[in-house]
Amino acid sequence: MENILQNKVCIVTGAGRGIGRSIAETFVQEGAVVYALDIRKEDLIWTEGSKSVFGFCVDICDFAAVKNCVMSIKKEHGHIDVLVNNAGLISYEMMSMIDYDKFRKMIEVNVVSLIHLMQLVARVMSRQQDGSIINMASMVGVKGAAGQLSYSATKGAVVSATKSAAKELANNHIRVNAIAPGMVGTERFKAVLEEKFSQKINDIPFGRLAEPKDIANTALYLASDMSSYVTGQVLGVDGAAII
Repeated sequence: MENILQNKVCIVTGAGRGIGRSIAETFVQEGAVVYALDIRKEDLIWTEGSKSVFGFCVDICDFAAVKNCVMSIKKEHGHIDVLVNNAGLISYEMMSMIDYDKFRKMIEVNVVSLIHLMQLVARVMSRQQDGSIINMASMVGVKGAAGQLSYSATKGAVVSATKSAAKELANNHIRVNAIAPGMVGTERFKAVLEEKFSQKINDIPFGRLAEPKDIANTALYLASDMSSYVTGQVLGVDGAAII
């Protein structure tokens, strides 16, 4: 049986570790050629020596560098089939304690750079009349969260951008969807929670955190032809936490 992403060319941002790496690895296992983008060169060591995944150390806020990256991929393969906008910043702070320099940076990374990448890749996909764009939103971007106002605002913007792009690009057969994870057991998340870790697990009806693979499998569905008529959707992966 042929792998479901056989010969598809995919770009995954924030692919050095955690959810992004799991998505990239899952796509490779299903036959894709993956370009793993990350700002940390050391986090891309895992891509070295592979013939199916290629690490690009790039700051997604550097528009010129990102454009060169996308154009080089297009030149190499002639097509780009999937974009996963996974890179992002997160913060935990009450409204009274918001650091506006950090907030502006978070908007630049989580929203502006995401839209820029959609714009670049959509130009390629429009010529193909085919493609899938997957944006990483968040449960808190849908329902909000005390202590995460600034982060929730950026992820709410991702939800709106996803739906707007889906409407705009539908005539070109480009699907645009978002994944809204709940709490995911990445090392970064566990480090932030520290002593509250067990309490947070008890707040989830499924009784466990999501694993990066849970998010990767959802991305695989949205990247593949199995979701060929699915667009403008925000798929929650949260163990019933949002119901």
